[in-house]
Amino acid sequence: MSSSFGARLSALHGPERLCVGIDPHPSTLESWGLSDNAEGTGEFARVVVDAAIAGGIRLIKPQVALFERQGVSGMSVLSNLMSSARERGLLVIADVKRGDIGTSLAGYAQAWLESGSDFEADAMTAVAYQGVGSLEPAFSLAAERGKGVFVLAATSNSEGWAIQSATTKEGDSVAQRVVSDVAQRSIRAPHFDSEWLGVVIGATTDRTQFRLGDSVLSGVPILAPGFGAQGVSLKDLTVRFGSLSANVIPTVSRSVAGDSREGIDQRVSAHFGEVQALW
Repeated sequence: MSSSFGARLSALHGPERLCVGIDPHPSTLESWGLSDNAEGTGEFARVVVDAAIAGGIRLIKPQVALFERQGVSGMSVLSNLMSSARERGLLVIADVKRGDIGTSLAGYAQAWLESGSDFEADAMTAVAYQGVGSLEPAFSLAAERGKGVFVLAATSNSEGWAIQSATTKEGDSVAQRVVSDVAQRSIRAPHFDSEWLGVVIGATTDRTQFRLGDSVLSGVPILAPGFGAQGVSLKDLTVRFGSLSANVIPTVSRSVAGDSREGIDQRVSAHFGEVQALW
């Protein structure tokens, strides 16, 4: 596709922003009656993507670790999955959570954002533990290639709370500082008005604990994984995010996969309908 990730994301509204995660967990493959290998992983991914497209989904988010654990053959499955999905018009967000400095981070960016790479995605997730500035190679390449980057800010895992809610010397929470730094870079960079740079905030996260009020997040795209199986219904999207809801990319994974391939079309349709009812 010739349009940038940001421009295409900006064109999506309401239920069109619903994202389906492709998460081939070992337990899911077993419940589906599939082998826990690259072949089973590929079959699972194919069925989920087909159902997503049939249900009007425009975004998918493969969890890279669950392909990577299958070794070279699993990564080959992932490469084919992303390439095929993009050819079919889906936006692909690679959930890789990469983070490093200098040439190492540049290498990660080239792997996931460079045009024509084996793992070319439309956007990737990144971790700013070494400072948001350490992600500049990814930001620069994303701007040049029309890609996107989502930086983890506040995650739903309990282990992350102590660090992400910690107070900086300026009085902000770490999560708040990450969001502010991302927002500033988005404004200064090319295509800033096309939503190419955003943050990750878990759907089950209590934003008040991280001091992430609406004013802090205003205008920043929010990738929000964890709807569905983690206990937060898509019907609660506007309760969780209020005036920010239009900027949110709500993500469902396990609640779509279910415990068998039977009924997956209906599960996708049900989730899409839940978001559609909010607009």
